[in-house]
Amino acid sequence: MPTSVRIIELREKKIHLVGTAHVSAESVSEVRSTIAAELPDRVCVEIDAGRFATMTEQPSWEKLDIVKVLKDGKGFLLLSNLVLSSFQRRMGKNLGLKPGDEMKAAVEEAEARAIPYSFCDREVQVTLRRAWSRSGLWSKAKLLASLVASTLSNEELKPEEIEKLKDASVLDEMMAQLADYLPSVKEVLIDERDRYLATKIFQAPGSRIVAVVGAGHCGGIEAWLRALDSGEASLDLSGIESVQPKRRLGALAGWIIPALLLAMIVYGFIRSGVTTSLGLLAKWFIIHGIAAAVGTLLALGSPVAIFASFAASPVVVLKPFLSIGLVAALVEAWARKPQVKDFETLSEDILSIRGFYRNKITKILLVFFFASLGGAIGNFISVPMLARALVR
Repeated sequence: MPTSVRIIELREKKIHLVGTAHVSAESVSEVRSTIAAELPDRVCVEIDAGRFATMTEQPSWEKLDIVKVLKDGKGFLLLSNLVLSSFQRRMGKNLGLKPGDEMKAAVEEAEARAIPYSFCDREVQVTLRRAWSRSGLWSKAKLLASLVASTLSNEELKPEEIEKLKDASVLDEMMAQLADYLPSVKEVLIDERDRYLATKIFQAPGSRIVAVVGAGHCGGIEAWLRALDSGEASLDLSGIESVQPKRRLGALAGWIIPALLLAMIVYGFIRSGVTTSLGLLAKWFIIHGIAAAVGTLLALGSPVAIFASFAASPVVVLKPFLSIGLVAALVEAWARKPQVKDFETLSEDILSIRGFYRNKITKILLVFFFASLGGAIGNFISVPMLARALVR
């Protein structure tokens, strides 16, 4: 039996948990050999139906409506998805594999032997949106920065280094680093999915199960399986299988900056008159506008998008449900409308940082991200500066 396979004996089930690295040739072989040897009642796979369809079919990028994505508030989500896809594809490309080949192998082996199989993971869009909803702009920036750094790296992983990713000590260290760096993301991407996967595997029909999962989930899944078997854990997943609605406090958070600005202007008018109030407005306009414009410039946005960022940023802050990133990106999409070739080459362009900047679709997303980050930095700088000016 391969060392990456855990045998979990429960009261009414025997589960072979196959821990894999997602771009490992050895994992593909282990998955096939385990299913062939065990001939289980069912095979469970750590993937959702939508992701499996995307993995086995050619992506239809030409159907992507970038403007609708931005207006629906999914710009950050799409950008992070593309960067993550880039990192995974580059890892697999170096080894002659595609991410998820071991999951495809599990389904193919099950179909070849007429064994029923189940997709047991939570829908990827739900997972990403839950992680995104728990992350502030700074956490989003940290996540994207780490992914972009991985994309920029020219280091090629050797097969033996990939296999180390299945080692418990290596995984524990990686999880600890992720928990320290982005605890909210770790909770959604790892902890919640451990519970979700374990529950779906536990509920799968049959007494002999082979479950194919990423090695990083094995420890958590086993703990949840045993808790479910003993009755210590509930089978109810309603709290983690959908996107949480925004809390009232979160909905009100967007009004904090406009309220602070208005309060400072009123205070300046009462204390020192119109001149002071106008001076505060001028400082606000310049600081916030420059920060947003510099962000758009870092994305190599078009001149008109840079100007729009500068001109609109101070005004947009007063409208909590409109972001400067959205304004800048929409102007960029108007000034440099994506062409057919941008959709056709998107899958390859996301493999390099140069491609991200060259492709007009990803360029729009970069403008959206950097302009938003610039606007946030403008708030961080200008609000305390104006407050100090008032108390002098």
